[in-house]
Amino acid sequence: MLNLSEIREFGNIELLAKQLVEGFITGLHKSPYHGFSVEFAEHRLYNTGESTRHIDWKVYAKTGRLYTKRYEEETNLRCQLVVDNSSSMYYPQKNKGKITFSVMATAALAHLLQKQRDAVGLCVFSEDIDQQTQVKSTASHLHKLFLVLENLLKEESSSRQTSVANVLHQVAEKIHKRSLVIIFSDMFENQEETDQIFGALQHLKHNRHEVLLFHVIDHKTELDFDFEERPYEFIDMERGERLKLQPSQVKDAYQKYVAEYFRELEIRCGQAKIDFVTADINQGFDQVLRNYLIKRVSMK
Repeated sequence: MLNLSEIREFGNIELLAKQLVEGFITGLHKSPYHGFSVEFAEHRLYNTGESTRHIDWKVYAKTGRLYTKRYEEETNLRCQLVVDNSSSMYYPQKNKGKITFSVMATAALAHLLQKQRDAVGLCVFSEDIDQQTQVKSTASHLHKLFLVLENLLKEESSSRQTSVANVLHQVAEKIHKRSLVIIFSDMFENQEETDQIFGALQHLKHNRHEVLLFHVIDHKTELDFDFEERPYEFIDMERGERLKLQPSQVKDAYQKYVAEYFRELEIRCGQAKIDFVTADINQGFDQVLRNYLIKRVSMK
């Protein structure tokens, strides 16, 4: 599994994304998900009545299924990748874990989308939209996205709060064609803002967009609150508030509160028909690519 610290040291997002996707696709042949194949990225199933001119007979010989070749001008999907770059995403500080994970996962998805001849755009946000690109399917455009993501890895955390609801409303207004919107965020917003967040997500759905939300967390510490029993100073990365205590003093109350909040996120996403996926930064990137492919197939 690719180590988050190694990603920052290596720095070449484009090469790492390519290696991740190629390794993932190869692994599909050996897994229960073998129905997704390499051909999924470069071909589409032949539909009865179509011209047989573009059938790939080599693929038929290997799989026993009829596929037609896809070409660069074919764009079946428009995808907007949305990355939360607020201060809380720079936790854990030793490797800027959540933002590093989100950047790499975004790069892998962008590579896979372009490989499938789909159009992809990138939106980076904190309190407002920090950067937003066009949505294109060309190799040169993909290279520009990788440069944006590499620069994002070089950033240091500053006091940037999250305004998920505000940004998602803006994204909904800016996207004029039906798209798949994939969001990477830890969703750490004031609890009183929850209704506004879901109003914004429903805005995306109302505009006929499909939404896939990756809830990015460090499961061990942010959900299980698994810390060594000794004095700590806990710091709110977005507001700078500090609290000195031993983990056992707040563990039970913290776990109850967080579990209820995360559960509410999942339930309300389900009610809005939004795909909600918990993405643990310690579990690698296959969880992201697999859930994307499942979503992609369901949209056909």
